Amino acid sequence: MSLLTQEVEELMEKHFGFSGFREGQKEIISDVLSDHDVLGILPTGTGKSLCYQLPSLYLEGITIVVSPLISLMVDQVKQLKAKGFKRVTAINSMLDFRQKKHRINNLHHYKLIYCSPEMLQNEHFMTQITSLHISLFVVDEAHCISQWGHEFRTDYLKLNDVIKKLKYPRVLALSATATPQVQDDIVKYLERPEMKKRVYAMDRENLTFTVEHVENWQEKMERIEHILRMHPVSTMIYFSSREWCEKVCFMLKEKITNLKVAFYHGGMEPDDRLLIQQQFMNDQLDVICCTSAFGMGVDKPNVRLVIHFHLPTQKESYIQEVGRAGRDGDSSVGLVLYSKGDEQIPIHLMELELPTENQIKHVYEYVNPLQLNSIEEKQEEIISQCELSESQWKFILFQMEKFHVVQDGIISKDKEKIENAYRHTVTYKQERFSHKVQKFYELLEWVHGDECRRKTIYQSFQKGFKAPTENCCDFCGFTFNEWEPLIVTRERKVHSWMEELKEIFHQEGPDEKTI
Repeated sequence: MSLLTQEVEELMEKHFGFSGFREGQKEIISDVLSDHDVLGILPTGTGKSLCYQLPSLYLEGITIVVSPLISLMVDQVKQLKAKGFKRVTAINSMLDFRQKKHRINNLHHYKLIYCSPEMLQNEHFMTQITSLHISLFVVDEAHCISQWGHEFRTDYLKLNDVIKKLKYPRVLALSATATPQVQDDIVKYLERPEMKKRVYAMDRENLTFTVEHVENWQEKMERIEHILRMHPVSTMIYFSSREWCEKVCFMLKEKITNLKVAFYHGGMEPDDRLLIQQQFMNDQLDVICCTSAFGMGVDKPNVRLVIHFHLPTQKESYIQEVGRAGRDGDSSVGLVLYSKGDEQIPIHLMELELPTENQIKHVYEYVNPLQLNSIEEKQEEIISQCELSESQWKFILFQMEKFHVVQDGIISKDKEKIENAYRHTVTYKQERFSHKVQKFYELLEWVHGDECRRKTIYQSFQKGFKAPTENCCDFCGFTFNEWEPLIVTRERKVHSWMEELKEIFHQEGPDEKTI
């Protein structure tokens, strides 16, 4: 063991309380500290965050972590501050003007800075961080950079320009769900051809997979109620609809009074979402009815059951979501409830995510007139008049930037260039939708499959799988009647509402006191 490794392991035990590394962590951290660019593919719940949090303590400069979700940033910062780290912050849209200005003007006081990819397009923020010594640039959930990844975001494709502006710090890209094609895209679009790949099998031996076919949503409710009465464990129930998320939550509250149930979705106020998340993390809630907006970065060790009331749109999403169960290594189950016609919701969601050909046509009609100069001047009007969602607008804007219709916010007056971009945008939209449908039918094939679930869910990502330490799947003999999960009962103390909030949030002082 080298002196460097010994010193790092002492730091890990002192600050994180771990006496040893999990699979892949030591190799990735060693590569980062040896000044290599690294692509790390590790299973969900196996400690990817340690791969940059530990080096950030050891390296002299600042670590920037690009994270796709605010809830993920908030949770990571909260956990680190609870461990005594004060020089960590998150810059996101939840901050008010005073907080954001204070943190951006004092970036040099921090060692670890979380931000969204969109924040890296903010001119003032970029001006501040380019003046700092950035020793490590981390791209979390790096599959977002690939158009074939399950959560593709156009702002991730701009990260290579950010890396250049930061004078090429070492780069660490992390993901739990990246096919070989997506892995190649990550290396390509970050423009780091010498990036070392540390890819580990993504299956977890303690997870059990089961699919149940039922007649209708009423039967789904009956199964959920029956299972939770039999096994009152920490549970996440995923829905594709905010309406269903709330509806089932209220029904469960009425039917199962011994469990505390709440809902979580993107339509809630940020403060309400944060409160629900922290209550669940602190075992003050037993069951969360949620959409895909909940879960990324939520590292709760004792979730025993993940139920899908509705189908996700592809295998990657399912693996990511079911991977929230059993992070402590104990027996946990992923249950998919399927009824005929469930295909309609995912297909509809895929249609909504991308603009229609008519919407694309209307947007390009807006940029055609020669009197329009800056895209920002008309952006809100275009979004409103063409009835675009944020994802649809970003999709079209990225294509306009890609084909030089928009450069530095200024619209080209070259009609031929605009017509060419329009044609490519329509074609790419069709290709993207076809790809999404194909990925969904791969998941549907798994739902209707007639062989081992574990084998078929992972075969697109890796060769073979680890032998399960617990029950394997319904095809290999699993039933809920024989399942014996670890059930922890806790005495819930009654606090005043002020004490309750203080306990949940580990109340901190203002920014000035945590620098």
